[in-house]
Amino acid sequence: MALDGVFLRHIKNELETILIGSKVDKIYQPSKDELILSMRSREGANKLLISSRANSPRINITTSSRENPKVPPMLCMLLRKRLSGARLRSVTQPELERLLILEFEATNELGDTVMLRLAVEIMGQYSNIIFIDENGTIIDAVKRVDASMSSQRLVLPGIKYEQPPKQSKLCMLNTEAQEIIETVESLPRPQLLSKALLSVIQGVSPIICRELEYLTGRGADVYSNALNEEHRTRLSYFLKRDIAAVRECSGIPYIITDQTNKPIDFTFEHIQQYGSGRSVHEAETFSELLDLYYSKKDNIEIMKAKSEDLNKLMSNAASRLIKKIYIQNDELKSCADREHFRICGDLIQANIYRIKKGETECEVENFYDENSAKIKIKLDPALSPSANAQKYYKSYQKAKTAEKVLKVQIDKAETELDYVSSVLDSISRAESSRELDEIRDELTEQGYLKAKGKKQRKDKALPPLEFQSESGFTVLVGRNNKQNDKLTLKQADKNDIWFHTKDIPGSHTVIITEGKEVDDETMLFAAQLAAYHSKAREAGKVPVDFTKIRYVSKPQGSKPGMVIYVNQQTMYVEPKNPEN
Repeated sequence: MALDGVFLRHIKNELETILIGSKVDKIYQPSKDELILSMRSREGANKLLISSRANSPRINITTSSRENPKVPPMLCMLLRKRLSGARLRSVTQPELERLLILEFEATNELGDTVMLRLAVEIMGQYSNIIFIDENGTIIDAVKRVDASMSSQRLVLPGIKYEQPPKQSKLCMLNTEAQEIIETVESLPRPQLLSKALLSVIQGVSPIICRELEYLTGRGADVYSNALNEEHRTRLSYFLKRDIAAVRECSGIPYIITDQTNKPIDFTFEHIQQYGSGRSVHEAETFSELLDLYYSKKDNIEIMKAKSEDLNKLMSNAASRLIKKIYIQNDELKSCADREHFRICGDLIQANIYRIKKGETECEVENFYDENSAKIKIKLDPALSPSANAQKYYKSYQKAKTAEKVLKVQIDKAETELDYVSSVLDSISRAESSRELDEIRDELTEQGYLKAKGKKQRKDKALPPLEFQSESGFTVLVGRNNKQNDKLTLKQADKNDIWFHTKDIPGSHTVIITEGKEVDDETMLFAAQLAAYHSKAREAGKVPVDFTKIRYVSKPQGSKPGMVIYVNQQTMYVEPKNPEN
């Protein structure tokens, strides 16, 4: 769901309660459309996250961490210069618009006190964070909007800030339930009550409108032009309840999850419309709810953006290899007719006395056929019968040699494709810039990326992911191919147990046994981890091979992460995220 005006009002109330009077201690810009303000007061420190990302715009107090670029962006440097040390004085919201204005008391270069503002516009793909000076002039913005992008409203340094156009809808802060019902019934076109409410009420999201319809019709569809007396009574009751929650900011943060515990929606009131198909959980605060809902989604989007170049590089490499293998397999199929060339040469030699130079074909008995059926053989009239035979022998030898070479080339290309697929899988599961940097180092070593001219100091290598089974065994999971090699070939003991998805790119997973007997629950746990940290994480049942480390080896000259193993057994398991 989108962050609506009613929910934003509750966030505003939360920010006012916790942050008013706090000083801006530090400012970070983890990504191009995201800011974090570290705020400090006598009561303690808080981090304020402001995001204008199209799929997850929001503002809330956060406890999550973000990786920051080594060199701060220009906007971040500007904000540090102007807002560092500033004190938050107010947070305002025009009616129930999806807009918050944060006003800071700051000191300029002359030592004068000035009021600076951050306008946080929560409007989907048009979301923005705009920095405004004491005169209402735009200093800068996360997203600059010029005339080529919009003819309605410009967002550029040096021009006056104008708020987004207001919606011509009824605001629950100053409208009663009866007026909303009358407006819904007067709509010219009949429609579902939920859609009618969405078009009439300011600052409410589809889930709230659907809930009002669900409660009004006791689960049945209700149309705007067909409200009976019972409908009006029930709708009035539930509208009054929501209006009171909005005016008093008395809503409660609820998050809705599916059967896999994946967040799918959130709201400020308990939801009944999903029945038993969904679970509704109460969060401690509205900010905590947004962190829960968006944290994983944000990380996926951030990593997708940061890994775009690597994905493109390796996807192109995979496409080239697939095309190469397809062409070579076609060539290999043509080599299957090489025996025909040898037979033609033998039959010409056997019947050389009957063939005259200048003939374009000859018909002879095929003594290789059990019925000695006659066969027509094409001839080159410019060549003698003997030369024609030699020509067929050469074609036979060429096809035979080509078959050997092609089999080697196809095997080599398929091995490289397996490696490229494993890298793509590692990229898709990377959760930090350091993991992507390690993958870049690996690809540079393998020749897929050009080495940079100046060598930079490398960060210490990341450790494998570590998990604990219920019975106390440590299970390690490699993050990428180089780490897989280190874990399997150097770190693990020969009696530790190794897991890997069968014929599917994925991480090496190892149970550290310390010489103890491993229970079945831990074996299942490790197999589920191996399935989850693989390309098949979204699949149902996944085959996972397991064997002792002593039976795993690395062929000489093979790519990182590529191993062979014997004495394996196979388990079929469902991928499991240990965090759920």
